[in-house]
Amino acid sequence: MRWSLFGEIVTMSWETLRTNKMRSALTVLGIVIGITSIVGITSLVRGLDESFRDLIREIGPSTIYVQKFSGINAGSGADWDALLKRPNVTPGDAEAIEQAPSIQVVDIMLGGGGPGGGRMERVYYRNQRTKPLAIIGTTERWPSVMQLSIESGRYFTGNELQRRQNVVVIGQTAKMALFPVEDPVGKTVRLGLYQYTIIGVMAKRPSPGGFDIGADDFAVVPHTTYQKQYGIRANQMSRGEMRSVQIAAVPREGVKREDAMREIEEIMRIRHGLRLDQPNDFDLVTQDAILAFWDQLTQAIFLALVVLSSIALMVGGIGVMSIMTITVTERTREIGVRKALGARRVEILWQFLLESVFLTSVGGVLGIIAGASVGLGVHWLSGFPVSLPWWSFAIGIGFSASVGVFFGMVPAIRASRLDPIEALRYE
Repeated sequence: MRWSLFGEIVTMSWETLRTNKMRSALTVLGIVIGITSIVGITSLVRGLDESFRDLIREIGPSTIYVQKFSGINAGSGADWDALLKRPNVTPGDAEAIEQAPSIQVVDIMLGGGGPGGGRMERVYYRNQRTKPLAIIGTTERWPSVMQLSIESGRYFTGNELQRRQNVVVIGQTAKMALFPVEDPVGKTVRLGLYQYTIIGVMAKRPSPGGFDIGADDFAVVPHTTYQKQYGIRANQMSRGEMRSVQIAAVPREGVKREDAMREIEEIMRIRHGLRLDQPNDFDLVTQDAILAFWDQLTQAIFLALVVLSSIALMVGGIGVMSIMTITVTERTREIGVRKALGARRVEILWQFLLESVFLTSVGGVLGIIAGASVGLGVHWLSGFPVSLPWWSFAIGIGFSASVGVFFGMVPAIRASRLDPIEALRYE
């Protein structure tokens, strides 16, 4: 096809679009809606994805978590009853793992999330109180293992851990509720029936999408103090009456994470008395495993987005086919004149096919602008993170042009097959 003809067809398509504004607008409405949903929702999903990945990266690439069961296992279709019947992970398991040659640092976390939930308490200061917060019992290594920062004050020491002292490090939720203007370090607060001295305040923790999901709704105490206050004793551990703990282990420098995981797995299987033919009754979780699970989830969301958007695109495509069929009928005499002057069948086919593609591409461009505006508007109003990758624009244009080709093919073929004599007679 000659380039001069291509330019002429684009000009004719624009004139058709301009002279039939209402009809053209109704024709491309479905395309605009479909592309808007693709670009807009993609920008929000990608923004959430990037913020979640930033959060997970703070875990550290080498940190290994030992849990009774993890959200990854529970979310992958595993038998929930079987997971609940697993034996608890105990502080004794952490002590055994700490003796492994490949492990440098081990930390445990009592309460505060994980399988089975955790202890929730209000923090009281004078006549003020917080909402129920997760009380977490850890070792003095928790900030370094979890790569968390202290905003003010300090974390508790190994000596305070051994002496079971009533010291607490609060999160931002407790600070803002009880000490919005004054320094909380050194103040005495009450957790349950016991008095605690605040020795530090944790920095604000990141939250996926900027949502308030309770990332700062916690207070941290030495795990020995936690056991003293909430009655967790060695005999309770042996009888399985305590809630499961979470263990975090960091390999020594130069040790591969996979080697450390194999060593931890061997220790846990021996402690749980598992035979060679029995599967693990605990989970080992790493940053890569969490990100792999998240990738599966976001891929499923994106697939659902494409399917839902395709419905609007299909409706728009049917409208394009209908309008192009009407256009062919209205311009039957014009087609006869062009054929009588020497226009070939393929040139007529390209004329109407490109008009269809031009029409849907205009809808695609409008949809991209609308979708990007939706994403940026949500970000401006709520602070929700957005991402507008170039490939989402390319998908929008590609989808809209493909709809024009697919649904415009039948009217274009019909136009190219018109008999010139019959077309000239058409009134």
